Amino acid sequence: MITAQQRDLVQSSRPASVEKAIDVLDRLRGGSVVLTKVETLLNWSRAASLWPLGFGLACCAIEMMAAFAGRFDLDRMGVIPRATPRQADLMIVAGRCTIKMAPITRRLWEQMPEPKYVISMGSCATCGGPFYYDNYSILKGVDQIVPVDVYIPGCPPRPEALIEGILKLQEKIKAGPFLRRVAAEGA
Repeated sequence: MITAQQRDLVQSSRPASVEKAIDVLDRLRGGSVVLTKVETLLNWSRAASLWPLGFGLACCAIEMMAAFAGRFDLDRMGVIPRATPRQADLMIVAGRCTIKMAPITRRLWEQMPEPKYVISMGSCATCGGPFYYDNYSILKGVDQIVPVDVYIPGCPPRPEALIEGILKLQEKIKAGPFLRRVAAEGA
């Protein structure tokens, strides 16, 4: 139970503009009301519930699996792996992509519903890695076949780097004008 003295102490430490906003909210019918844009709310919810399609092609997949395991636990951030592209909105390409695997990668990306995002995890997925120069069958980066939103460097990158990449993608999603882009395309 908060005493009147404690309440006055908390209120005196707030800026006047915050006090004004609280007074306005208290006067509204129905109690507290949160005012925001619909697009901001949708972007927040989309960023807080990413469902990745784990596309582990090489050794980076081990680090990706470690990020989903108990120690790092990406589930706590709302990142829940999916087994099918029709349920996923994020593709994590972890490892080298061969020329033979390129059409399959593209087809899986096309099967994902909008809005969809791609993370390129590791040196091989980003630029072909050490395999590009001595091997004719490796792509020089997955961005040649699908648009990449976030690049994660390393060989292989640690799970902490994948978490940082997901946080960067969440910032990008929150700032993105998705509804306005869809409305412009539809008009």
